[in-house]
Amino acid sequence: MQSLAAEIQSFSRTRLRKQCTRVTSLSGRRIIETWKGSTITVVEDQAPSEKTLGYVPDTSWDLQVGIVKPFLLLGSQDAAHDFGTLRKHKVSHILNVAFGVENVFPDLFIYKTVSILDHPDTDLLPYIKDCCDFIQQAHKEKGVVLIHCNAGVSRAPAVVIGYLMSCEGQSFDEALSLVKSVRPASAPNPGFLDQLRNYKSPSLNGSKH
Repeated sequence: MQSLAAEIQSFSRTRLRKQCTRVTSLSGRRIIETWKGSTITVVEDQAPSEKTLGYVPDTSWDLQVGIVKPFLLLGSQDAAHDFGTLRKHKVSHILNVAFGVENVFPDLFIYKTVSILDHPDTDLLPYIKDCCDFIQQAHKEKGVVLIHCNAGVSRAPAVVIGYLMSCEGQSFDEALSLVKSVRPASAPNPGFLDQLRNYKSPSLNGSKH
């Protein structure tokens, strides 16, 4: 049997298998750490190859912003975390309807966080008035509001549809069509869609804007 000393002496870093770790920072920046032996390489995460099998995450930043109204924008957390995008669209207020997503520029923008779970059983409608009040107040202050969740696919579009129905007097079909036209990725979960389809606004909260 070979002694421990002999094992250690015969050990070679070159015999180590190449390892790879993907890391996502709190800011959303994605990097890849690759190492073999004593060599470590750090690079920005690239889009996966089409030949990759199984689940393939979307590693690209989603900075697409849908302009619902001149004062009302719709996007993902990537857009909300990118200062250049916020400045480009003259954003002054940010409505965060995600769960556990930080507000990264608290000294530069007016934030409101309404944590909503993206689940079909979540009761969405009680959140609509609170969100509408924030949007209307921002509009009165001649501000521009960006509404975002995580991916900008379900919760934020659902809230925008609720706003358009409640405060702009639009029908469900009109509101859904507008939201999808400005942000094609929009796809509120089935539970949210059923609630909004049957939603009857108690009032229009004043005149349309």
